[in-house]
Amino acid sequence: MINRTLRTSVIVVISFGASYYVMFEYFEKIIAAINILLYVPIISYFFTYIIAGIPIFIGTSIIHRDFNIFYHLGLKGNFFKGFLLALLFTFPMFLGGLTFFSFNYKITLPAILKLTIFAGLFEELYFRGFLFGQFFRYTKFGFIPSIFLGALLFASGHLYQSTEVSVLIGVFLTTFIGSIFFAWLYVEWNYNLWIPICMHFLMNLSWEIFIVSENALGGITSNIFRGLTITLAIIATVIYKKRKGLKFEVNKKTLWLK
Repeated sequence: MINRTLRTSVIVVISFGASYYVMFEYFEKIIAAINILLYVPIISYFFTYIIAGIPIFIGTSIIHRDFNIFYHLGLKGNFFKGFLLALLFTFPMFLGGLTFFSFNYKITLPAILKLTIFAGLFEELYFRGFLFGQFFRYTKFGFIPSIFLGALLFASGHLYQSTEVSVLIGVFLTTFIGSIFFAWLYVEWNYNLWIPICMHFLMNLSWEIFIVSENALGGITSNIFRGLTITLAIIATVIYKKRKGLKFEVNKKTLWLK
């Protein structure tokens, strides 16, 4: 098991590192190159995410010595269950948007696809399904060491949203905690990645269709409803596990090592 943990860890770090490098160094260049052929920026954006994820797909196949990539990345779960649960959990955020914020009439379909659907799908697939998931599911690492690197990189990737130190700290902490929350949901719902994907998508959507905030930190009112969404998701998950008689995958025995 130690050898498997070491082998898996090396492959995960190398694969994700390669993908992360492509996303931050060549993402816009690849979009521009594809757009020359397709002339549709949003489609170019989608395919660029796929291209950037090639090292991750290859790494997943090498780790498991098969091509059942969707299973190992958490995409074999029930999509409709994931969407319906996410819709229930995020109801407070949409209610808050309707009650306290104005509708964003400037929002466009490409913006919705880019900032909500694509962000939710690919960020969860690469950060939670691969970087976190391969560590926690297939090595002896517990929840904390498995999520730390992914949460750190995920939060750091959102620091472009402001230049004010106080806001940057808030954005970092918000997205760092969000990364932990999405990973926990993924684990406790039997590694169904569609639940955090749809949660991520719908939470982003509620902030895009309403004029809520210019960054991930938000204000007091928006965070009250975001907090209600997170609380509802946690309570529902706990009730579900207890009623089904299922053990919690994240517990004091699996926090550090398994």
